[in-house]
Amino acid sequence: MTTRTLYLIACAAPPARRLHVPVRAAQEAGWDVCVILTPAAYRWATEDSEGEIEVLQELTGHPVRWQYKLPSQPDALPAPDAILVAPLTNNTLAKWATAISDTLAFGLITEGIGLGLPIVALPHAPSPATSPSCAKQASPC
Repeated sequence: MTTRTLYLIACAAPPARRLHVPVRAAQEAGWDVCVILTPAAYRWATEDSEGEIEVLQELTGHPVRWQYKLPSQPDALPAPDAILVAPLTNNTLAKWATAISDTLAFGLITEGIGLGLPIVALPHAPSPATSPSCAKQASPC
């Protein structure tokens, strides 16, 4: 059986604290999973969650990437067959919509579009209870 490679791109939102869940689910479905974090998500994983990067690296067998490599460095990850962006924050969605590729995560999304890769995004929006502007409105956000 040929192994398919899934890039799991995660933004800094509460579901990013449980990336082992989608990693394991994708692996059970036959995917080789590589985790790429936005800089803010990487900061969460290194400064607010001791050992999270190491756990993800051990689980996937790949380094967790969050920044571009140097031109002289070889690719650290296999090429993707599909991309899952989860959780997707409003900030990342806005950058994606305007094709801003200022980080590895955004660059890979843009590249994936150009390559015609399947891309699935799971947005994460704050609940009305945590968003003052939404909580004050009569209708849902």
